[in-house]
Amino acid sequence: MKIRIYNAKILTMEPDRPVFDGEIRIADGRISAVKPYGGKAEETDGSTGGWDQEIDAGGNLVMPGFKDAHTHSAMTFLRSYADDMKLQEWLYDKVFPAEGKLTEDDIYWLTRLAVLEYLTSGITSSFDMYMKKHRTAEASEEDGFRMVLCGDINDFGGTVQDVENDFLKYNKDKESLISYKIGFHAEYTTNRGLMEELAALADRYGAPVCVHCSETKKEVEECRQRTGMTPVAYMDSLGLFRHGGVLFHGVHMDDADFDIIKDRGICVVTNPASNLKLASGIAPVKRYQDMGIPVAIGTDGPASNNCLDMFREMFLVTGLQKVFCDDPEAVPAMDVLRMAVVNGAHAMGLYDCDSIASGKRADLIMLDLSQPNMQPLHNNIEKNIVYSASKQNVKMTMVNGKILYRDGIFHIGESKERIYEKAGQISRRILGV
Repeated sequence: MKIRIYNAKILTMEPDRPVFDGEIRIADGRISAVKPYGGKAEETDGSTGGWDQEIDAGGNLVMPGFKDAHTHSAMTFLRSYADDMKLQEWLYDKVFPAEGKLTEDDIYWLTRLAVLEYLTSGITSSFDMYMKKHRTAEASEEDGFRMVLCGDINDFGGTVQDVENDFLKYNKDKESLISYKIGFHAEYTTNRGLMEELAALADRYGAPVCVHCSETKKEVEECRQRTGMTPVAYMDSLGLFRHGGVLFHGVHMDDADFDIIKDRGICVVTNPASNLKLASGIAPVKRYQDMGIPVAIGTDGPASNNCLDMFREMFLVTGLQKVFCDDPEAVPAMDVLRMAVVNGAHAMGLYDCDSIASGKRADLIMLDLSQPNMQPLHNNIEKNIVYSASKQNVKMTMVNGKILYRDGIFHIGESKERIYEKAGQISRRILGV
């Protein structure tokens, strides 16, 4: 399908390229051309012909979609169920027991609910760590949404053979909307033997390993008591990061941890809303930045957040660092935007989804600049996105050249009412509420 988006302000997210007026041409799910306008009126006409679809952006902004670099999509059923609790109690007393009652069909419908929320937030792909991955994959594919699955094995379930099987299955087709990264839940839920087997698997494929890490002080202190090391140092001693990796959270770090992360080429995914709500702490994002350690942004799951909103996460990333560092210049808006788009794509292995350029995938969003929260525009649209914008500004979300959400309407092959109904039934059955 050939699509032309014209009369747009374009933010490509390429280094040092400011917003410009122009058009984007799409063919078979990829960007075929990006054409800046030279000021001639005829260039903005939508009458060139030869297109299956032409979209007049109306002067609104088109940019690459946000990448939710850490989430647990199917936890939508736990939204606002167990709030205002400490992490360990929340996890072991509320979350794990409820999750034990989930069926494969539950995962399917709850994931579809999450996809609706991703689309309204301008998120075009998510890095999902959850159980029964084949149903998450099925839901995402049916919706047309791009999903990167992350291994989640631990002492409660799953094997390294399962991880290898999924790694091979979901990475076979490079054109698929679904891909897979080696991972496990956390050091504190996984025995040493299992982690060593995972390290060997990562060696076999030269692949990075992804894991929850150093989210709370309690986690770090208990790892020291067991091993004499921090979680980062202990997992590194087992060979888990020989090929890089992704650490979800990375809140409580020793000085030596930063050096390991830097030397191993590890990306850290910060989840500010979840960490605040669970009182886990504030990740040292500026220090990561200063050391050249890439940082991406995740929402975490809707049970701990409780929403899947990248705009809120972006504001919290920069706002918290300014207070944390007592420096209003810390982590400026454009850096945060890169975290939410480019760094997230790279953490997820989506190197062809990180910018608007010829050959890249057409995973795009359109933001409504005519809303009052975006006016006046001045020359700071990028700053407006981080400091002023919200989900109300998401006018269109496109994945792989297909419009999945536009002007409040979903185009995913199922009604939102049906999805809401199924999610409500699941919640009432499991939680009794």
